[in-house]
Amino acid sequence: MPRLILMIAFLASGLALGWNAYAAEALRFIHSRSVYADDRGAALNHPEGVACGGSGSTVIVADTRNGRLVRYALSAEVLTGGSQIKVPQVHSPVLVHISSNGDILVLDGKLRRVFRLSAEGAFLGAVEPKGVPTGSVVPKSFAMDREDRVYFLDNFSRRVVVTDPSGIYQREIPFPEKFGFFSDVAVDARGTLFLLDSVAGSLYAADKTANAFSLLTKELKEYASFPTHVTVDGKGTIYVVDQNGGGVLIIGQDGAFRGRQLAIGWKEGLLYYPSQMCVTGGEVAVIADRENSRVQVYKLLR
Repeated sequence: MPRLILMIAFLASGLALGWNAYAAEALRFIHSRSVYADDRGAALNHPEGVACGGSGSTVIVADTRNGRLVRYALSAEVLTGGSQIKVPQVHSPVLVHISSNGDILVLDGKLRRVFRLSAEGAFLGAVEPKGVPTGSVVPKSFAMDREDRVYFLDNFSRRVVVTDPSGIYQREIPFPEKFGFFSDVAVDARGTLFLLDSVAGSLYAADKTANAFSLLTKELKEYASFPTHVTVDGKGTIYVVDQNGGGVLIIGQDGAFRGRQLAIGWKEGLLYYPSQMCVTGGEVAVIADRENSRVQVYKLLR
């Protein structure tokens, strides 16, 4: 009963904001398949992270409460396989990215450290910024660009720290003067960095040479309950995951709102407290549907 009451409250707030009026304007998310377990039948437990490999054929899931990663193969919008990757150094994987050579970078939400694993799952060590001029880096989130530079979201020191692939400090970009709480970062193919403020409902951007963030859009609260994750596909489309509202916002490179897709719920295709999302080839989206303890795959129709 409490879940039903919560869902009704979210749907009511969404209708009040007019979310349903925007769904037809966006590219469409067509549900393809949901995955609940690994290849041995062991159930996923509140997965928070998901990453698509560069070729689009590999998907790594951060199966958070099981303290492991799970590797799937993606083909024709279907996830198959599901081999477990578990190392003792990683206790609570919450966010994952795949480098250009297939290495897996994972953020441990309890330790607040990023670790590197080989494509086969062998532990390779911590990924920690070296040579940072001031303070230590405590990552809330991180992102990677096509050259495997790492962007650490450091709420403790109010900045994003950029390192080369080996962790050597390159530069940092301070947070804007006024903000609520920054929850995520993303980088597009041109090197533009995006910074998501969940509390204020704002999205900031900084190009690859900028030393400050500029406001891209401050209208997210009109369309989302509590946005927590941002990613960009190869075509430059920006996606913002609305954790509390169970949906995805589509944002243009100019910051304009392009639509909202999906809704809160437990049936196939619906979301309940989703977290990380990845897009492969601009045509397939994979979402970690955390509170439904599953991963969902969608075909993107433009």
